Amino acid sequence: MIRKTLFMLFALAAILATMAGCAGPQVRSISPEDNPEHHYLGGMNALESGQFAAAADKFDRAVYLDERFSKAYGGLAIVSAEKVKALADPKFKTIEVERAFEQLAKAKKFANKPQEEFDYFTAKIRVHTLLRDEGWLKECEDAYRAGSELKVDERTMTYYQGAEALTYYMGGAYLQALEFQKARDRYADVLNSRREGKWHEKADRAWKKTDRIVRAMAGITLGDVGKKIAAQDVVTRADLAALLVDELKLDKLFAGRIPVASQLEKMKAEFTPVDMLNHPFKDEVLTMMKWKVRGMEPKFDETTKAQLFKPADSVSRGEMAFILEDVLIKLTGDDKLATAYFGQDKSPFPDVRSTSPFYNAVINMTTRGIMEGELSGEFRLNDPVDGADALLAIRVLNQKKNIY
Repeated sequence: MIRKTLFMLFALAAILATMAGCAGPQVRSISPEDNPEHHYLGGMNALESGQFAAAADKFDRAVYLDERFSKAYGGLAIVSAEKVKALADPKFKTIEVERAFEQLAKAKKFANKPQEEFDYFTAKIRVHTLLRDEGWLKECEDAYRAGSELKVDERTMTYYQGAEALTYYMGGAYLQALEFQKARDRYADVLNSRREGKWHEKADRAWKKTDRIVRAMAGITLGDVGKKIAAQDVVTRADLAALLVDELKLDKLFAGRIPVASQLEKMKAEFTPVDMLNHPFKDEVLTMMKWKVRGMEPKFDETTKAQLFKPADSVSRGEMAFILEDVLIKLTGDDKLATAYFGQDKSPFPDVRSTSPFYNAVINMTTRGIMEGELSGEFRLNDPVDGADALLAIRVLNQKKNIY
């Protein structure tokens, strides 16, 4: 009897196990909102706001709920690529790079619908643009072509919400590659794709930036240093020194104004600031110091009690006007320019008082078309200079240098 009872219990256990297997995988969701698509959208929104840890958590949850959820793997690949930028240790960087490509490979493997393939190709462009690995631009272009051929119902796009998102990120890839004309064209394609969309405002800002760079480059041939600085949102003191010396050949221009060779040979920077000893733009900064360009002098640092150049400090528009004014004075030999507008009662710019130390320089620059104010009437005195601002000013200076 006991044997028969045990046999029946084992048989029942086997039947229950078989039934459990037939019922499919264990249900992991805890609510209707706890689904892969919801967590993917949350992860992408967190990614957009720079919350990489939160984004990774969301994508991980999506993968936990569905191990074949392609879009979450693409999101994780972007997170890893973003992390690489913040890492200094080469070993940790290598780990994150490998992880990014592993996740990207999974995104490709599990993408079996057009909308999933679209997200994969967009993720691929974003990852390669961030990592800029060997052959990265071609990889981006291949992904762009493939993604552009997809027939996607935009109503199924959880995050991107429009096929022009692919074009927007391709524009970003060209911008990072310093292919400014191509970047501008891609951003223009986004603007022309529809009257208004999720990517319209971002593309508009990016188009204006690249358009200014393209216009600025029309009058000068930029070297590699100039192209890299052109794409920056903020120009530093060292950057501006490099642009002026390398792109305008200021050392040669200034030297041409000194007829006595022996006097020229004696000229050199009084010292090398400690913070410029190993800086890549050391020579350019020392050239600016040699010619004693106002606004490019070393600054006394209270912490170190030393004269430092502070190469990473951003340059404001007012400061750039002051620096360029001195360049203009040295090119023309006209010292009166430094006080030409002193004593004026009324400023043409509401944000630049006539008593401002930058007022004279601002008027000198704007009346000569070297710098421009805004359509609103403001000069944006304290706003940082971006690469396009600096290039436009250098282009005009380059055109005027033969006049003086």
